Amino acid sequence: MILYGLKNCDTCKKAMKALDAAGESVEFHDVRADGVTKAQIAKWAKAAGWEKLLNKASTTWRGLDDSQKENVTEKKALALMAEYPTLIKRPIIENGPTQVFVGWSKDVQDKVL
Repeated sequence: MILYGLKNCDTCKKAMKALDAAGESVEFHDVRADGVTKAQIAKWAKAAGWEKLLNKASTTWRGLDDSQKENVTEKKALALMAEYPTLIKRPIIENGPTQVFVGWSKDVQDKVL
């Protein structure tokens, strides 16, 4: 299992702690420090939906120019997330090659734990 997020993100820390407590073997990947590829983002978007993946509540989103935030399509969203990895909703949890979970909601916790 791989958890993608930011090392200073409280939600990512909570997810890691809960997964560790459940005995899950989890590898952490920092999307800012370690980077993330456009192909990886596209894979997540295909599995979970690009709208769910794009974090419009983030500080990074609020800091974008209005022109960048207007008329967002999947292609534009993927390009923005590749350029600004902090626009990716966190955490992203990959459990094997096909399971991708976005966020750390009760629903995600029930499925992962």
